[in-house]
Amino acid sequence: RLGRRLSGALADGGSVTVWVNPDMPRDSVLDRGVRWGLTAFKSVFVLLFGGFGFGLLIFGIRAPKPKDPDNPEFADRPWLANDAWQGGPLRSSSKAAMWGAWGFATFWNLIAMPLPFLLYEEVTVKKNYPALLALVFPIVGIGLLYWATRQTREWRRFGPTPLTLDPFPGSIGGHVGGTIDLRQPFRPGTTYALTLTNLESTISGSGKNRSRRERASWQDRRIAHAEPGPLGTRLLFRFDVPAGLEASDAAQNNDDYTIWRLGLEAEFGGSNLDRSWELPVYPTAEHSQSLDERQLEAAQSVQSTADAATVAERIEVRHTPAGKSLYYPMGRNAWSSLMGVFFGGVFAAAGWFLVYTEGVMIMGGIFSLVGWAIVLFALYMGGNSLEVWQDGIELHSKRRLFGLTVRHRKLHRNAFYRFEKNSTMQSQSGGKHTFLYTVYAVGHSAGKITLGEGFHGESEADAAIRLIARELGLPLPDEASANDDGPLEYNALAADN
Repeated sequence: RLGRRLSGALADGGSVTVWVNPDMPRDSVLDRGVRWGLTAFKSVFVLLFGGFGFGLLIFGIRAPKPKDPDNPEFADRPWLANDAWQGGPLRSSSKAAMWGAWGFATFWNLIAMPLPFLLYEEVTVKKNYPALLALVFPIVGIGLLYWATRQTREWRRFGPTPLTLDPFPGSIGGHVGGTIDLRQPFRPGTTYALTLTNLESTISGSGKNRSRRERASWQDRRIAHAEPGPLGTRLLFRFDVPAGLEASDAAQNNDDYTIWRLGLEAEFGGSNLDRSWELPVYPTAEHSQSLDERQLEAAQSVQSTADAATVAERIEVRHTPAGKSLYYPMGRNAWSSLMGVFFGGVFAAAGWFLVYTEGVMIMGGIFSLVGWAIVLFALYMGGNSLEVWQDGIELHSKRRLFGLTVRHRKLHRNAFYRFEKNSTMQSQSGGKHTFLYTVYAVGHSAGKITLGEGFHGESEADAAIRLIARELGLPLPDEASANDDGPLEYNALAADN
């Protein structure tokens, strides 16, 4: 506006008011007005980064001094180096997660929301249409606000959900068990799913590019036994934990440390229950008394039924002239595939922009390669199907991509020896880790073919093996060899039983 006013005055020969400092004429100004839009925009960064720094100062002053886990007083009970692990009820991370969600959503939106106003001139005047990609950031900001709102509703509905461990601490080579109290009326038939995960948290990279990552090394899933409790509903649970796993790190002040995380999920109308706790778990070989045999059998029965129902939804049983076939249809990973295509496309578009608009060949090429690799993998995840059948002589496993056969493997029925299940992939969403299992048929000569995939957790993979064995007429699992200390073993010797 100032430029247009000056140009008009120059063209018309008009005058322009100037404010002059007589003692310092070079300080003269043409416009004394406050640019409120620019002031407000820059104030966002002042408040955002200044407030964040001020908050860190307060946190650093008020935070309790960490204890040294190597202190001799903690030699026999290292978990006592963590103030939250003194033997009382453990609090979930839900309240901190709620405030963290609001903090991150606010931080993101304060930066992202001015972008549409800044982009207006860039697109309409300069015709820089690739700049529209920046609108992704305000859209993500709206999603973050929705996420924070859901976290708040969930917290207000279910409360702090205190967890009492039995034994305390949880035991490697024994049990991790206890009770969880919910501020929720007892509802028979509600399924409460628990997941216990042993995680390795590590720092990767160097310098400014250092980042922390988590990888699960062991996981088990259980259905909790629910009954009326003092706050409304009490959940009782028990996990059998094998020996040899790493113990919790009480201080968590090193680059690499171990976490034991317990997650709880349940479906309710309106807002679903989602809680997690970090537990002290050490090699004490202690056992839990929280569940009696009747309660344990009831919980196992619910879990078996739930796993069977989930597997039946994942596997499509078809009737053919030769018998039955098991079909894992194209599109079963549709949501993951769409997200992969979206994010891969963003990377590829950014690479194209850097190469053809900015001339940044190396970085643009890297972005493009990464983006297209993500897109191709996502298309494979969404476009592949698997069909498994037997013709009386051989087991067949055929993989198709968009209907075209890309792999067909066979195993003679008489060569079948046992089932095998392996966790070939992990998926992560926030702090949640899921082991994805693939089921194989293994022959006497060590050859194997894929019979099923994408099963969440070991118990679901066990249920899948039972269904596959039943539908394809393979030897049933030898359940007589099962015990509480490990998974079932599946082999052809069960045919003799």
